[in-house]
Amino acid sequence: MTSTHPLSPLLAPRSIAVVGASTRVGFPGNTIIHEIRRGGFSGALYAINPNQDQIEGLDCYATIGELPETVDLAVLLVANHRLEAQLAAAIDAGARAAVIYASGALEGDDGLLDRLRTMASEAGIAMCGGNCMGYYNFDSGAWICPFATQDDSGPGPVALITHSGSAFSSLLRLGARLRYNLAISSGQEFSSSLADFLDYALDMPTTRVVMLFVETIRDPQGFRAALEKARARDIPIVVLKVGRTEASARFALSHSGAMVGSDQAFQALCDQYGMIRVDDLDELIATVSLFALPKRVASGGLAALTDSGGEREMLVDLADDLALPFAQIGDDAKAALASHLDYGLEPTNPCDAWGTMDHYEETFSGCLEALIDDPDSAIALLLADLVDGRVLSQSYGRICRAQVKRTAKPVVHATWVSRPRYNEGAEQLMADGVLVIDGIVPALKAVRSAFAYRDFQARAELAPPAPPAADIIEKWRAKLAQGTVLDEAESLALLADFGIPCTAVQIVETRDEAMRAAEAMGYPLVLKTAMAGILHKSDVDGVKLGLADAGAVIEAYDDLASRLGPRVLAAPMATAGVEMALGVTIDAQFGPLVMVAAGGVLVELLADVQAGLPPMDAGAAGRLVDGLALRPLLNGHRGAAAADRDALAETVARFSLLAAALGDHIAEIDVNPLIAGPDGCIAVDALVVGRSAE
Repeated sequence: MTSTHPLSPLLAPRSIAVVGASTRVGFPGNTIIHEIRRGGFSGALYAINPNQDQIEGLDCYATIGELPETVDLAVLLVANHRLEAQLAAAIDAGARAAVIYASGALEGDDGLLDRLRTMASEAGIAMCGGNCMGYYNFDSGAWICPFATQDDSGPGPVALITHSGSAFSSLLRLGARLRYNLAISSGQEFSSSLADFLDYALDMPTTRVVMLFVETIRDPQGFRAALEKARARDIPIVVLKVGRTEASARFALSHSGAMVGSDQAFQALCDQYGMIRVDDLDELIATVSLFALPKRVASGGLAALTDSGGEREMLVDLADDLALPFAQIGDDAKAALASHLDYGLEPTNPCDAWGTMDHYEETFSGCLEALIDDPDSAIALLLADLVDGRVLSQSYGRICRAQVKRTAKPVVHATWVSRPRYNEGAEQLMADGVLVIDGIVPALKAVRSAFAYRDFQARAELAPPAPPAADIIEKWRAKLAQGTVLDEAESLALLADFGIPCTAVQIVETRDEAMRAAEAMGYPLVLKTAMAGILHKSDVDGVKLGLADAGAVIEAYDDLASRLGPRVLAAPMATAGVEMALGVTIDAQFGPLVMVAAGGVLVELLADVQAGLPPMDAGAAGRLVDGLALRPLLNGHRGAAAADRDALAETVARFSLLAAALGDHIAEIDVNPLIAGPDGCIAVDALVVGRSAE
């Protein structure tokens, strides 16, 4: 890591001042000095305490301003009521970075946090915290954590950035199972944000995978830029995002003041940039451990060798729940398996190799090798519980070690249960390059994530459709910037300008005009109220469908005109198909969000919705469509013809162009229904609400 990164004074300092250094053993002001020395820091280290002459062999200075040199990093181990003065003193003394452990919350002074942020911003000072645990940089030797959470497991390829201090402590106490080059407890991010720390981690040559524990994204644009860098450098990012539910979001706000944002938008961000999302710490550990291996999964599916027939059935059920594919092994692999298995055991994948066990080590070794070597095997799991001191467990370890040495594919030893009595053995296996994952579910989820990342990296670069001409875009931007609510006809005209197929419509204001429209369009006809201010027409019986002749048109028009007003929209009756809905919402963090959903009345009843960030191409749009619960309906149902899924994906992609081009002037867009049929799709109704530029 070079010294040119903006966070180098913070994360790789050349000199450190500990403000609040203490002689009290076991207290943070004393522990921090031991940790800095334990990490091998070779730069200048100063103790600041006006009440002591010397602490742990260091001469004490009364203030940071009295130091003989300007330091890179000021470590502020002071209480909230002293924080503002000490940060100001550090800035005045020329410190380029600071670590703040206190929360910045002071009774009777609600403005303290804002003042601290302003001070840091105006000074351009890099900062970790407040309300953090500090950090460990194993590459630079800077261990700036006063809570002694690191267990000396040694450096590794994993960069950890977490908003949770407790998660920071837990994840640093995993021994050989996870080894880090960088571990940061970023806290409330008074100054430097998660995006800044991520950017730094991605620039470290030793980073193979990044693990995140996230409450909120305080710098959305910076975060997206870091994700772009991660994809370009092929560094997986595995994230545990909390605050998905309303109750959890409230706790996040009270815990750290974090506004967690829309979970739908965050998921769309993961989908666009290939960020791997996990649900809990066990899955996080398993997934990151797999990505931390020097070998990546190959093409194909999972190969699994088990020591149990019944548990193999459980494995197959769980893999099906996760949509995790098994390798389709060929005849050579089956023949090799058959040559090792006892009579009556099936040479298949997943393979149960437990037989009479006269030569169990040779049997399992030969079977695992046969599975790994099959061209469709992407990764191999040996599934068996492990117990320290058990001869069988030691044999499994030897088998895995041998295969790790001979194959370019990952080999993982997974246990059926999550708490096997195999701590010492697992540590040794990990040291020898064999990944051990505790529990079948975390193991399978980790493999699924590895497959998802592999497939994401194999995708072609995003290639959205060409946008309309610049003057067309500017015309609609100007109109929407006035905060205009477009009526249905205008809304459909907007969609059509972006290449979205729309039903033909005509505004009529008399019975005679309605009749002429009917004759021109043909029957059956639809009439809808077009009176200003009526946004949800069906709620006021403002839609008349299937008008088959002139008499029906006259009756429908007269009813709408008498009750709601004379301005009516006429359109031909849409052909049959699957009713879909498209929408745009504006996320406070990540901007426009394209929504694809079940349409008609089902949009509210089923909540069958997928969301994506614009712009997208047909491939990305198609993946949203495929994620809907109604997806099977598009294949045809009860004799209905299959819808043109490719045309639907292209329409969604074009709709995403609209969201990208006009999103900053859109309050809401609702296209419902969008009819998807065998001959393509067509927007039948739409509502567009502009957002004032003011």
